[in-house]
Amino acid sequence: MEELKLQNESNGGEEFLLSEKYKAFLKHNAPVEFLEGTTAAGKTTVGVFKFMLKVAQSPKKIHIISGLDLGTIEKNIINKDLGIVDVFGALVEYNANGKGEHSLPHILYQTGSGEKLIYVLGYDNKKRWKKALGGQYGCLYIDEINIADMDYVREASMRCDYLLATLNPDDPNLPIYKEYINHSRPLHEYKNDAPTEINNMLNEEPKPGWIHWFFSFAHNAGLSEKKKEQIIITVPKGTKLYKNKIQGLRGRATGLIFPNFTRKNNVRSTEWLKKRMADKKDPLKFIHFSCGVDTAYSQESPDTISFIYQGITDKGQLIILDEEVYNNADLEIPLAPSDIPPRLIAFLERNRKRWGFARDVFIDNADQATITELKKYKRQHGCVYNFLNAYKKVDNIDRIHLQLGWLNVNEFKVEANYIVLDHCVHHIGELESYSWKEDKYEPEDRNDHTINASQYGWIPFRTKIGIGG
Repeated sequence: MEELKLQNESNGGEEFLLSEKYKAFLKHNAPVEFLEGTTAAGKTTVGVFKFMLKVAQSPKKIHIISGLDLGTIEKNIINKDLGIVDVFGALVEYNANGKGEHSLPHILYQTGSGEKLIYVLGYDNKKRWKKALGGQYGCLYIDEINIADMDYVREASMRCDYLLATLNPDDPNLPIYKEYINHSRPLHEYKNDAPTEINNMLNEEPKPGWIHWFFSFAHNAGLSEKKKEQIIITVPKGTKLYKNKIQGLRGRATGLIFPNFTRKNNVRSTEWLKKRMADKKDPLKFIHFSCGVDTAYSQESPDTISFIYQGITDKGQLIILDEEVYNNADLEIPLAPSDIPPRLIAFLERNRKRWGFARDVFIDNADQATITELKKYKRQHGCVYNFLNAYKKVDNIDRIHLQLGWLNVNEFKVEANYIVLDHCVHHIGELESYSWKEDKYEPEDRNDHTINASQYGWIPFRTKIGIGG
């Protein structure tokens, strides 16, 4: 790996190393840049350095550095080794309590184009940052944007010429991803540096010049192998902390209901399934198909109308074959119960032709309006499907216990009994996000619509799933 040494004469010539990718990052010009990745990847050190270079180049006088709170910014950005004071030395003056006409904490930065003023704002202090925001700014740095106040992000980002933000991967359902991060894209030459799961999540409408940079341990040229190993072994494998901080994958850090769900063990491609079904020595055969439907018609929430098509194999595996998901909040003309029958029939027919016949369709029995519309459709048009109330005598906790067992793999069971085809992105997202309430042993009422639909479909056939079928 090519390395670049940046030398700072103001602090006695201390050097720090930049990998080839960080060198490219420093040279790249873009209006918005997001730095996501593992811990100890050097994102903050190099990100702040580039921010200061951009401030020096900006024609504007006023700029902003922001983080969780003032103490965190001072510790992680301003006063740390290779932080702003360490690197820029006599060129900067940090005034934690304000100075003169500027009562807010700020940095005075001497550049070739004159003195620059950089406000230092904690997004935890709404009163203070609202006082600072008001005009237009040159450069904006947001540390750990994944935990930032969204009102602050929206307000501050619309007022700057250049935005640079860092983050460790977090819960993919946080609004920061949908509104900002997932609109960015990696440069072509670095696309393969990020995990496939993260690249697949960068799926919102791309915005011109918005760049996603993924950095890992491999890109921190100043991190020794010994230090890297020390960091890795201190984080228990299999935890969500390991997933976020070490593997650089998104996912909630605590409280997950299905912590043993992994894309490695539980997600497969359609090609994989077809190959298994065509295996001449030991073909995979489906013995039953079913469909589950969960509905939520609200236009004010992320709740969805979800169809799940699934099959049970002769080896006791439950395979999620297809999904169809609608959210009325995203639709110009919201769906009503009367709109569901033709959509559901088309979904069932498409999967019948592709996989096999699921005669019984299980619908959330709390939604009698949709069940009534489906039965009316069957009377008027005729169809081969049975529309049935979901059987809810198996309570939520028991369903979860069953699924945890099916998701698991070990030295004796090398293949999971719960498999999801990789195009079922909503179901995968829910399995990675569905969480417990913080104050009781009870699931949160969100991120669960495709999960519920799947459960409605497998509950009547649960004894066929698991070891030996």
